[in-house]
Amino acid sequence: MKKSVYVETSILSYLTARPSRDILRAARQELTRQWWEKRRQDFEVFVSQLVLDEAAEGDDEAARKRLEALADIPSLDVTDEVASLAESLIAADVLPRTAAGDAIHVGVATVHAMDFLLTWNFRHLANAELIGPIRRFLRERGYEPPLVCTPEELMGEHQW
Repeated sequence: MKKSVYVETSILSYLTARPSRDILRAARQELTRQWWEKRRQDFEVFVSQLVLDEAAEGDDEAARKRLEALADIPSLDVTDEVASLAESLIAADVLPRTAAGDAIHVGVATVHAMDFLLTWNFRHLANAELIGPIRRFLRERGYEPPLVCTPEELMGEHQW
């Protein structure tokens, strides 16, 4: 049985963006493309309506590319349970109110029992100082949190 991955919007941004001159951003773009091409098929990959909504924002051409990349990816529901969990993360000051969308990503991945939440969002998701409190909060409420990681961490033996 394949492990499940919830793909957060930052992955699509790196996947479809024009090549960056910034060396770190360019490396993340390449890692994202490598994961998408070499590893995606090894997992059950999901997004949510929030990812679709966020991917549709901004420049028309960039949005088209992001949505095109998502064409065959199933979408998980943003249920009342997801919304309640996200609001609880914010109300408990585990995540700031400005991270409401990120709280929904955590909620979707958690409620739908994803194995991984794939992201390049280091501000609120792949953040070593926040992930412990997030995981503790979710476990205290009876959930098994997904492992938050970047494409580089989910390359397996396909390192370049």
